[in-house]
Amino acid sequence: MLNHYIYKNPTAKKWVTFVHGAGGSSSIWFKQIRVFKNEYNVLVLDLRGHGNSKPLLKDSFNQKYTFDAITNDIVEVLEHVGITKSHFVGISLGTILIRNLAEKRPDLVESMIMGGAILKLNFRSQLLMRLGIIFKSVVPYMYLYKLFAFIIMPRKNHKESRLLFAREAKKLYQKEFVRWFKLTAEINPLLRFFRAKDIQIPTLYIMGSEDHLFLPAIKRIVETHTKATLHIVKQCGHVVNVEKPVDFNAQTLSFLRMV
Repeated sequence: MLNHYIYKNPTAKKWVTFVHGAGGSSSIWFKQIRVFKNEYNVLVLDLRGHGNSKPLLKDSFNQKYTFDAITNDIVEVLEHVGITKSHFVGISLGTILIRNLAEKRPDLVESMIMGGAILKLNFRSQLLMRLGIIFKSVVPYMYLYKLFAFIIMPRKNHKESRLLFAREAKKLYQKEFVRWFKLTAEINPLLRFFRAKDIQIPTLYIMGSEDHLFLPAIKRIVETHTKATLHIVKQCGHVVNVEKPVDFNAQTLSFLRMV
């Protein structure tokens, strides 16, 4: 089972579950936990191979990760804790897992807050993936990870996010990184399906104005998905919850109180 942490609020009935992105861990939510636990029960988890969710022996024989398998990891934790319905907050790749969970188990999802959401890979991001596929076996993964982080978060004010994710990514094993990288390189059909389907679950996209790779697609999605709204954080990059935690927390809590 995934490593996870529970923060119970004795007066709260509702849950908020946080899902980090590739290369991160539950620690990226430290600026949210202390605020959210004042109003909600909070669950944070480490995805497989990340943080304190160490690779299992059986995973060594599993040649291919799938989004469904990793989504099932999250469901297993929810069932273990006894959560029958939760709000979900995700960042980056974590938003894809939350959206997949909403597709597979909509009964578990009360609402979705998608920070730095990924719903389409543009030409530059697809080129980045192809280069990674070519070099993933010969270049140490940390060099690739730092390069990708710089391309996604290139500005000076993105530095804290880059350093945080680089620090967490060091906990990954090379084989684990390759598995996750292969997974992210195969997401185009899934994202195409998500863009096409107007899922009827309240969704807040919260994006940095400088999230140049992923913001344009989210703007188009919000125009056609009836339950979706968008908040753009000014002078902010991809990892909005780290770069602008005050704005992120205020917008997400306001959204949750209205759901």
